[in-house]
Amino acid sequence: MRWMLIFALASLSLAFDLAGVKSEPNLEKRSDRALDNANVALDAARDSYTRGEYDQSQTQLDEVGASVDLAYDSLQQTGKDPRRSGKFKQAEMRIRELLRRLEGLRQMVSFSDRPAVDKLRDHVSSIHDNLLDGIMSRRK
Repeated sequence: MRWMLIFALASLSLAFDLAGVKSEPNLEKRSDRALDNANVALDAARDSYTRGEYDQSQTQLDEVGASVDLAYDSLQQTGKDPRRSGKFKQAEMRIRELLRRLEGLRQMVSFSDRPAVDKLRDHVSSIHDNLLDGIMSRRK
């Protein structure tokens, strides 16, 4: 039981390190780890906001955006056809879930703090749309 707790804490600390994610040589694993990092950063942003640490929350929201960018760029660098690669579909589903969670955060924050969340949501939504276009488009 104790080892499981230590392992869980260690994996969370590794997940919230974008520099460590960037060092992953396998592009598909890098994308997965970047999306893990985005989810951890979103949790941290929500916690920071509820504690009243608004600057910290904004920094963590920036981390969410950077993580999603890294995930998308890593998938693009694989050179694989999005229609045939399951990793693109997995990334699309995970980003869709992240968008739902961002909408929940948007509803939680005060009206004056919503523009920052809206900006991030719009950016993540455009990446989600790009993924969907790649998956659903005809072969060129």
